[in-house]
Amino acid sequence: MATLFTKIIDGEIPGRFVWSDDVCVAFLTIEPLTDGHAMVVPRAELEQWTDADEQTWAHLQRVARIVAQAQQEEWAAPRIGMLLEGFLVPHLHVHVWPAFSADDFDPHAPMQDVPAERFDEAARRLRERLVAEGHGAHVPDA
Repeated sequence: MATLFTKIIDGEIPGRFVWSDDVCVAFLTIEPLTDGHAMVVPRAELEQWTDADEQTWAHLQRVARIVAQAQQEEWAAPRIGMLLEGFLVPHLHVHVWPAFSADDFDPHAPMQDVPAERFDEAARRLRERLVAEGHGAHVPDA
């Protein structure tokens, strides 16, 4: 049975994509810790990071870093948070988000009632930053 993330990747459920390649995608989470909070998700349904082969794991880390650097530039964040997940959705995903203080690292306290327009704006900004940094080939709608 396909995971929630596979359904998003396959377009069955909408997602705000900021990256797409043959190995993975990145899209904004619907429960962000800060604006621009994205998840890097392998296309393959891997339940946890230890299930990923070395090449896939290295690729996910590389893309997470590229997205994180774009987030840091776009939101002028002093730090970037990163968290490996796979409990609520049994599909490996790497969270990356602009972090401004230790308070931003509380996965149990996401921003509440975020309007769709705010998500759309964050996705637009992150896509534009990725394009400006030379990654347009992997940015959907670029």
